Amino acid sequence: QVQLEDSGGGLVQAGGSLRLSCAASGRTISYYNMGWFRQAPGKEREFVAAISWIGSRTYYADSVKGRFTISRDSARNTVYLQMDSLKPEDTAVYYCAVITNPIQAMSRADNYDYWGQGTQVTVSS
Repeated sequence: QVQLEDSGGGLVQAGGSLRLSCAASGRTISYYNMGWFRQAPGKEREFVAAISWIGSRTYYADSVKGRFTISRDSARNTVYLQMDSLKPEDTAVYYCAVITNPIQAMSRADNYDYWGQGTQVTVSS
């Protein structure tokens, strides 16, 4: 079992920055691919970013590419999502997640096995 705790959300003006953290416990996440997803009111959960455990390769949704950066700190058993140049359309609850099968697509939410509780990000215009 892996427990994930998301944090770092808040209210920020458009153009601002936030850094989300996802702290894992119960098991090391060093050998797992990790992802961030978000869900806005009335919308489906959507892929934001992912990072592989081999080589820390990163993947991003087109909507956040160039503005968001995913990273991991194995020593802290933590994954981060640095969000810059935030836009009102980035407003959502953000969730981190663990995918234990390394061959499954990281962009699909239903491939993930463990989820954080979510952290609210609100961007005002």
